[in-house]
Amino acid sequence: MKPTAYPLLVLLLLLLCGLAGNAPAQARQYTVSTLTGNLLLTPAHGERGSAWGKANCQGCHVLRLIHANAPLIRPVVQQRGYQTCGGCHGDNGTGQTRRCLVCHNNQDLPLHPLQTGTHRHDFATGKDRPLGDGDCLLCHVKSDMDGRFELTVDLTPFRDADGKPSPYVSQRDFCLRCHNQTHQPRGVRIQLRPQYGLNDPLVTIEDNYRYIDRHGDPAGGGGTYSGLRRSSGYRYGQSVECTDCHVMHGTRNSNLLLDDSRKGVSQLNPLLRSKPYRAIESTPGNYAQVCVLCHRMDDLSVEDAALNTGNGLSGVHDARSDCGECHVHGQGFGGGL
Repeated sequence: MKPTAYPLLVLLLLLLCGLAGNAPAQARQYTVSTLTGNLLLTPAHGERGSAWGKANCQGCHVLRLIHANAPLIRPVVQQRGYQTCGGCHGDNGTGQTRRCLVCHNNQDLPLHPLQTGTHRHDFATGKDRPLGDGDCLLCHVKSDMDGRFELTVDLTPFRDADGKPSPYVSQRDFCLRCHNQTHQPRGVRIQLRPQYGLNDPLVTIEDNYRYIDRHGDPAGGGGTYSGLRRSSGYRYGQSVECTDCHVMHGTRNSNLLLDDSRKGVSQLNPLLRSKPYRAIESTPGNYAQVCVLCHRMDDLSVEDAALNTGNGLSGVHDARSDCGECHVHGQGFGGGL
């Protein structure tokens, strides 16, 4: 080797060592992976941020090679291609629309989530419309798509009543960050329905939820109508998640009550829940098929409690009537009666 080549060789070795030494630190600071719970790209994307603001993912990423270690995501991404990138990874500083429904639809991912039915949490008043990508992102701005539902990862971090970004302690805690009277997030304004006025459960539920869904005797014994399905994990006195009864992504029932056991009742025995059992409003105001998923009276001789509600299950009294004549959801007294 000529003597003049030595300085170039030394310079090359120093450059390689410098890059190798910096790589682990960069990786620790910025890792996009289902393992870290972060999929959103930042201005650090690419070598020294060189890929930030670029819209053509295919310029660097080969479709057949990506997501090799993400088997839950890989099949639908391979099928739908680069149009799926923004939904999980953000707009990469381009301002382009993040597309969620390109994957989460009744054809590609029909169970994630179930979207059948015309009623949904579509943020529209007085009408039903299909969910849009923006609706998804309002509640799920940074999901990590790892197949596990995690409150602090898969739900948008809204501030609490004190204006602090406190972590959610339950799903209902997330719902109540919007459904309240005094501290709705910026940009969220729930319109009161005329028939309720200021007492609309959509906003009073934060104050009243501790008093509802207590049918029969709250302690679970001795009441005329008491009794819970033994194959469920529900117990009297526990707080029930909003999404155990209310469906966000699609249902045939008005008031967003579930119409299929797979869409809620999370504490129900998995075999019973996944059968599935339908839970439709058989006549106006008659939600017996919803209630009977979890409730089964101890004494089936009372008020036709042994009567099939229409979905193959029995156990609730007066199953042919309008539940609303006695039960008012969101009522702050009388245990929901």
